[in-house]
Amino acid sequence: MRRVNCHRCRIVVVEEVPWGDGKRSLTKVYMLYLARWARRRSWKETAQAFRTSWDKVFDAVEHVVTWGLEHRVLGQIDAIGVDEIQYAKSHKYLTLVYQIDLDVTRLLWVGKERTIESFQGFFTVIGEEVASNIVFVCSDMWEPYLKVIREKCSEALHILDRFHIVVKMNKALDEVRAGESRRMALEGLAPVLKKSRWLLLKREEDLKTEQRFRLRDLLRYNLKTVRAYLLKEAFQQLWDYNSPTWAGKFLDEWCRQVVRSRIEPMKKFARTVRAHREMILNYFRARKQFSSGVVEGLNNKAKVTMRKSYGFRTFRATEIALYHALGSLPEPSSTHTFF
Repeated sequence: MRRVNCHRCRIVVVEEVPWGDGKRSLTKVYMLYLARWARRRSWKETAQAFRTSWDKVFDAVEHVVTWGLEHRVLGQIDAIGVDEIQYAKSHKYLTLVYQIDLDVTRLLWVGKERTIESFQGFFTVIGEEVASNIVFVCSDMWEPYLKVIREKCSEALHILDRFHIVVKMNKALDEVRAGESRRMALEGLAPVLKKSRWLLLKREEDLKTEQRFRLRDLLRYNLKTVRAYLLKEAFQQLWDYNSPTWAGKFLDEWCRQVVRSRIEPMKKFARTVRAHREMILNYFRARKQFSSGVVEGLNNKAKVTMRKSYGFRTFRATEIALYHALGSLPEPSSTHTFF
């Protein structure tokens, strides 16, 4: 390509060609071709298959993702889901924001760490006009997320993630089991709770025949763990309600029973439920149409994307790969077709 030293602009101008992009050594068509294959296979496998380097595949994917982000149309966003995933050791997290409308699911934004400043970057990108039209927001109980949602989406219906509520309750039940199992071992009692963790945490319909018989035998004992398990099973009835009013009455009565049970880990969970009562009931106010189940599914795809490469070394590479796999971004037009 010809280079001209422009005395008026006082810069060196390089001739623009329709098949190239700046100083990139790959043509636009080849970069698009590599990027499409990199969505199906890992970047290393793509490089080996086409006898090129990992860096060239990264450049191709980066070009396509950058073009897609510049030309994507956000449009109307009714519902978003926010969650974090770990992408490296030493507790390094990513904040991922998804659009979870009934007809559109895609990754909207990737932020480094799970802080208030990180999540605020998403609203800076989409702008106040788009943020003000968001109707539903799904998240977990992470306080930085809750604070930003209260500030930026005060009019939206904030739905607390059902998945994380169940996880917290299972954690409380497992804490009761572990504590009572240690106490029984110190007192020299029969180890009836040994190897019963997943027996108690699994849903009843997922238990095998042998596990059902063992659970039946375990429930005959008068143990704190058994009482905590029965409270956990009773809590599952909450999700069968359709009316937020009746769901609220059930939730209040369940919390009163837990407080009277004198099982401290379960009481702690009940206090958490009471503190987030309205956000839990928003799930029913939204007619059960929105939950973080979609978010968890997309998180699994994000983890698969990172696992295929055995981990990315930089945040930039991770960000590009996630947008490429989950962003549903538009692609630049191609002048050639490959079969």
